[in-house]
Amino acid sequence: MRSVLAAAVLLLLLGAPRAFATSPAAAVAERAPDERPRSGYRESSGKSEVLKEGDLRVSIRTGLLKPPRGYTPLEVVLQNSGPAPLQARLSFQGHYGAGTRVTERLVEVGPRQRVVAWLPVPATLPAGNVEVQVLGLPRVVQPVYLDHAQYGAVLVLGTTDDFEAGTGLQEAEENQEPLFAARFLEEREAPRELASYVGYPVVLVSDVAAVPADVWAILEAYAVSGGRLVLTRPPRDLGERLPLLAAGDTRSEVLYGFGHVRRCGQPAECAQAVTSLLAEATSGPVSPIGPPPRWERGNTLQGGELPLLESARAPVGRFLMLIFAFALAVGPGGLVLARRRGPVAVLVAVPVVSLITCVALIAWSVLVDGFAVHAARYSLTWLDGQRSRAVTLGVAAWYANLSPGEVKFPASSALLPPDEQDESLVDLDWTNGLTVTRGFLPPRTYREWGEVAVLPTRARLVLRDEGGTVRVQNALGARVEKGYLRRGGAHYRLPALEDGAEAVLDAPVPEAELPHPVGDLLQDMGPTLDERLVRGNPGFQSDLPDGGFVVRVGGPGLAPSAALPVELEAGVHVVRGQVEEVRP
Repeated sequence: MRSVLAAAVLLLLLGAPRAFATSPAAAVAERAPDERPRSGYRESSGKSEVLKEGDLRVSIRTGLLKPPRGYTPLEVVLQNSGPAPLQARLSFQGHYGAGTRVTERLVEVGPRQRVVAWLPVPATLPAGNVEVQVLGLPRVVQPVYLDHAQYGAVLVLGTTDDFEAGTGLQEAEENQEPLFAARFLEEREAPRELASYVGYPVVLVSDVAAVPADVWAILEAYAVSGGRLVLTRPPRDLGERLPLLAAGDTRSEVLYGFGHVRRCGQPAECAQAVTSLLAEATSGPVSPIGPPPRWERGNTLQGGELPLLESARAPVGRFLMLIFAFALAVGPGGLVLARRRGPVAVLVAVPVVSLITCVALIAWSVLVDGFAVHAARYSLTWLDGQRSRAVTLGVAAWYANLSPGEVKFPASSALLPPDEQDESLVDLDWTNGLTVTRGFLPPRTYREWGEVAVLPTRARLVLRDEGGTVRVQNALGARVEKGYLRRGGAHYRLPALEDGAEAVLDAPVPEAELPHPVGDLLQDMGPTLDERLVRGNPGFQSDLPDGGFVVRVGGPGLAPSAALPVELEAGVHVVRGQVEEVRP
């Protein structure tokens, strides 16, 4: 009997684990949640909430997908059934620590007209209230929550049917982990501001031919300024729609300015393109760095990075000396004064010394820091001379004793805060482009802002051949401090040139002595700008083509906020493009 029991126990010990190991249910139970296979996509286009007041019918979409950075474009459809025009004020105020920061826009709705209005709100806000105010009508208030995608966010211009046919992906079941979340927009009603796209890691267009010209212009600006654009049904005239593509370039993936363009024909290829681009999208086109958490103190930013402005660092040494002198005056100095003149003299002297110390601190702040706005500006600019435009990615550091007034930005640009922010920093008005009404630079607060812009410009570098002597003229609007030019297969080192000045082009640089031209100038920006600006821009760092140039210039740069009057502490801008040759 004992031998039978022993054999049974031995069988259980040896056979049970093997049976459990081969059980599918046990294998699923033992698998970690983050190891579950992911497939398909999750639709996150939200649902419409309809409200009506008088002649105005308002449809507000809630539960929609927000990008990891930048701005979330909120869709508000206004329909006026009456005979008189209406002016509607749309506003969004966030919840959860966003304070009184408001994003707003004024919209004109004509008689019996339907208008699709877009309100880009900071992507840091997960929820808030949309309010519609029309004179003479009760206000409309709708709570809105936004969806955060854990595995990636894709903005799709097109229908779900076209998307599924182009990528071969199906909507994931409720118990499945999706590859990414997708938000779908109708092509003809898509936003016309760059800020509505720049925060999404990937934008997919199902049918380029169905996209209106003004919407396509913004999509092309999104791609050239650092976005990732996927085209599932590329048309034959794609070279005309993407002017930076080289003639006859049929590659499926190309570096387009600062960004990427992927064109695909097979569903499996398109699905792989989306997932691979999402894996690469670890940061935005620019990465300004915010302050440390509130519980941390010191002169460093997030991740221990140092501020870009020397004037933004508190003069701890000088202030300690002043405080030490104050302590000597009221401590040992007070004892000496009490022995010689009595306690009444001390009662008079201590307030006087305190007043003198306060006046000294105020005088230091006024005389040294002043009332001007201090800034350090850094940027990369790609000049597109054939279309007279400049594509700029910039990071600027700001500090001032007094806050400046309103700051305006065009619709073809975007102002980006640090990714680590947990609340809205500014009040925004999108009525005519972007106007930052409050919060751009609070008094005595160091702040970094990123900028993405595609703006018209006539900045250029001109070559003129005069009887065998080649002269180079600086028409970039700023002093050229250093640069390189490639012409006829050889590289030339450009001399320092003031704006408007010209000089004779020297002999070519021997290949053995030639550094990588673009990399050489980017190194001048220093390591602190690598994470903020340089990293993640392989297209800008590529080799110069024939006729290409790259220069380092000073001054405020070509970003939109360069028009703001400041005391410039540092200005480093690397500009590349094609020279304009003037032949006799």
